[in-house]
Amino acid sequence: MNIYHCEIDLRDNAKALAFAAALEAWMGHLLAHQVILGWRLCRRKLGFGAPQSRDFLLEIEVRDMTQLDQAFRYAGQADEEVEQLYTTVHQMVGEVDIGLYRPFPDPERAERMALI
Repeated sequence: MNIYHCEIDLRDNAKALAFAAALEAWMGHLLAHQVILGWRLCRRKLGFGAPQSRDFLLEIEVRDMTQLDQAFRYAGQADEEVEQLYTTVHQMVGEVDIGLYRPFPDPERAERMALI
């Protein structure tokens, strides 16, 4: 399993509950179409965190890099429903930092892997 990790600050005019509802619709759609395994949204509590921490944390679980690629391809397709769901979320996002994580230690021991 891999975790697509997104730290998010909303735009000044965006409402947190509207963002959460739009994100639930979008992630639910991706989950229903089996391009992700799961997701969760967390919000920083009482402003506690490092100064560079963003307000929201979104974690999206995917099986492997292939499934992550499929999720990106699915999000980029020319489909009116997909575009509307994605746009509703995206228009509320101000700043975002992204990372890709995996449980550790893992059986692949990726630190030792190389193609050349």
